[in-house]
Amino acid sequence: MSPSPVSSTPILRTALMWSGAVTAALAVAAALIGLLVAGTEGLWSGLAGVLIAAVFLAITAASILIANRWYGDPLYVPIFFGIVLGGWILKLVVFIIALLLLRDQPWIAPTVFFVALVVSVMASLAVDVAVLLKMRIPHVSDVSLPSASDADEGEGGAAHSGGPRV
Repeated sequence: MSPSPVSSTPILRTALMWSGAVTAALAVAAALIGLLVAGTEGLWSGLAGVLIAAVFLAITAASILIANRWYGDPLYVPIFFGIVLGGWILKLVVFIIALLLLRDQPWIAPTVFFVALVVSVMASLAVDVAVLLKMRIPHVSDVSLPSASDADEGEGGAAHSGGPRV
């Protein structure tokens, strides 16, 4: 597979990889802290909070990476926004289902779940900031400037005759 010409692709891939590593570390920490604070319910609540945050935060980056595969297609912009909007709608539907399923579960310790969720979101934001600060991309990217031959074609395709070019 050839590398994507879209400059956001390496940033999103790196952010997803770092987020996966941070999520694994947070899952272990949330499970241990939850177990110490609230027993078995705390362990499962911590794991659920971290997992839900990871899934929700990964959906956006994954949808953009999937949409970038159509770069260069004449319908790239509608395809891109359709896929990204579909990802956001998916997140909304999954969020509502998760709330309905988890609201009265006896194995959920609400405080542990909430803290694990918030810490996971904050860690994901920190990863995104670190990745964006570390990555080097030009200020103007994904742009092709016209060449001199393009300018000649714009004049009817005929070679410029007479006098120096300005």
